[in-house]
Amino acid sequence: MKKSVGYSLLAGLAAVVVLISTAIFVGFGGDDGGLDDGSHKPRDPAAPAVSGQWVGTWSAAAAAAEPGTLNGYAGMSIRNVVHTSVGGAGVRIQLSNLYGTRPLVVSHATLALAAAPSNPTAASGTMRRLSFNGKPAVTIPAGGAVTSDPTRLKVPGDADLLVTTYSPSPSGPATYHPYARQTSYLARGDRAEDATGAAYTEQSPYWRYLTGVDVWSTQAHGSVVAIGDSITDGITSTAGANHRWTDFLAARLRTEPGAPRYGVLNQGISGNRLLVNGSRFSPNNGPSVLSRLQRDALSRTGVKAVIVEIGLNDLFKTPRQLDPQKIVAGMREIVRQAHARGLRVTGSTLSPFGGHRGYSNVLNSVREQVNRIVRSGTVYDEVVDFDKALRDPSAPGRLRPSYDSGDHLHPNDEGFRAMANAVNLAHLKLAAPAAL
Repeated sequence: MKKSVGYSLLAGLAAVVVLISTAIFVGFGGDDGGLDDGSHKPRDPAAPAVSGQWVGTWSAAAAAAEPGTLNGYAGMSIRNVVHTSVGGAGVRIQLSNLYGTRPLVVSHATLALAAAPSNPTAASGTMRRLSFNGKPAVTIPAGGAVTSDPTRLKVPGDADLLVTTYSPSPSGPATYHPYARQTSYLARGDRAEDATGAAYTEQSPYWRYLTGVDVWSTQAHGSVVAIGDSITDGITSTAGANHRWTDFLAARLRTEPGAPRYGVLNQGISGNRLLVNGSRFSPNNGPSVLSRLQRDALSRTGVKAVIVEIGLNDLFKTPRQLDPQKIVAGMREIVRQAHARGLRVTGSTLSPFGGHRGYSNVLNSVREQVNRIVRSGTVYDEVVDFDKALRDPSAPGRLRPSYDSGDHLHPNDEGFRAMANAVNLAHLKLAAPAAL
C-alpha cells in the first residue's frame, strides 16, 4: 500500500471516530450542558461537545428497614421532598431496596420542582415522568439499587424537589432514612403524576427508597460527601429549614468567592458508629461507617472530597470502645480506602458532650485522647476542628450555650452554622492524597 493511500485511510477513519463521538456527546449535552431538547440550535464550532458533567446534588443514606412495613407500600404513592445543593439542566435519581426482602416494583416514578418549600404541589410545567433503561417501570431486586434514565429539567441550586414513586404490589420492608428533618407525603393510589398535592393527605418525617439525586451541571465540578452520625444527619436542626451543617456548607460552596463549586451529599445516619454495625431493623444505628464507606461515600456521583465526622457513638453505645488507638485505627482505615480511590479525607475532632446524660470522665478522657491524635496530623489528610468550633471557651468540655440544642450533645442551627464555617474550603480543592 502506498503511503499516501495509507495516510488517507487513517485520516478518514479518524474523521469517522470524531463524528461518531461528537454525535454521541451532542445527543446528551445541550447548549446548557443538559439533555438535548431536539431543537438542534447552532453550536459554536469552537465549543467543546460536552460542557457539563453529572454531579450529586442530594443524597441520604439507607439506614434501616422501616418497622411495620412487611408489605412495603403497595398501592400507595410516596412523594419525597428533598433539597438541592447545586443546580443543573438534567436530573436522574437513585432508588434503593437495600433492606427489602422481596423485589420492589416501581411502576410509575416522577420528578418535579416543588411549587413552594416543603409543599407537595409541583411547580407549573415541571412534572417529568422518569424511565429506567427506557422503560416506565422497574423491578429492584432485594438488596439492589437502580438509577433512572436522565430527564431534562432545569433545576436550581437551593431548591426543593418532589420525587414520587408508586408501587402496585407488596415488596417487603421499605428501605428508609428515618430522621429526614423534612416533611414528605403519601397518597392512596397512583398519584405519581399529580401536579397538585391535594391527594397527598398523609405527612411523613421519613425518606423512603430514594437515596440520591444527580444533576447535569455546567457550573459544579464535583461533590463533597459528608459521612457521619446524628450530628451530620442534623437530627436537632429545624425541620424543613435545611439548617444541617452540610446545608450551611453547601451555601458557602455556592456563594463564596474562590470556593470550589461542589454539590454536598449528606450521608449521616443518626446513632451511627465507626466500628460496629447496627441491626438492619434498627432505625437508630445503621451499618458502621467502615462497612458502608464504599457505597455511601467513595462511589457517589462526582465525589471529589470526603468529610468524616464519627466516633462519639463508639464511646456511648454497647459494646463501648474505650481504646483510643482502636478508634484512630478505624479512622485511618477510612483514609486508606479513600486514598485507593484517589480522594483526600478531611476528618473532624470529636465534639464536647459535658452535661449530656451519657457523659462520664472516662468517656471524655477517651474523646480527648482521640482528638489529640487527630490534631497531630497523623490520621486524616486535613483536620476540621469541630470540638474547637463548638466548645464553650469557659468550659471546654461542654458545648457553647448558644450552640446547644438543649441535650448538651447535638448542636442547634447556629451550632451547625459554626461547624460549616470551620471547614477550610481550600482543602476541599486538593485532589491528590497526602502522605501521612
